[in-house]
Amino acid sequence: MKLYVISDTHNYTDRVIEIYNKLDSIDLIIHLGDMERDARKISETLGKDVLSVKGNNESVCTAENFHILKTEYGNIFLTHGHIENVKSGLLNLLYKTQEFDCVAAFFGHTHRPHLSQEKGIYLLNPGSLTLPDRGSTVSYAVVNIAEDCFSASIMHPDS
Repeated sequence: MKLYVISDTHNYTDRVIEIYNKLDSIDLIIHLGDMERDARKISETLGKDVLSVKGNNESVCTAENFHILKTEYGNIFLTHGHIENVKSGLLNLLYKTQEFDCVAAFFGHTHRPHLSQEKGIYLLNPGSLTLPDRGSTVSYAVVNIAEDCFSASIMHPDS
């Protein structure tokens, strides 16, 4: 399974679509919030399913706003990250991921790319293709998953 993972598009979807059209064999697009309506627009434009979660700039946002993606490698916790307070550290996110017996957590909110493995759990933030945080460049992630393999890469299209 090949995933195209994006976050924090904030009403700008052209670049997301442009990059998707350059990628090979994407099975699923994951949008990690800010803005969920962007996920719908991307889905309609590409005719492709987009799995999304709400971010902190959505009209309705609750503490239960996350999704568990079941894969052959294991479950992946999908969240925007504001409820887990990821701007202050990743410990809350790590605990929540463990609570739901997930092998990975994908999150956004910081507008900064991040990829690490902590306590056997992959933590991935694709950054933002449209509004990167100061000192960061535009980015997205591509994740390949198989029964015995998890491979993630942060991609910087302007590099």
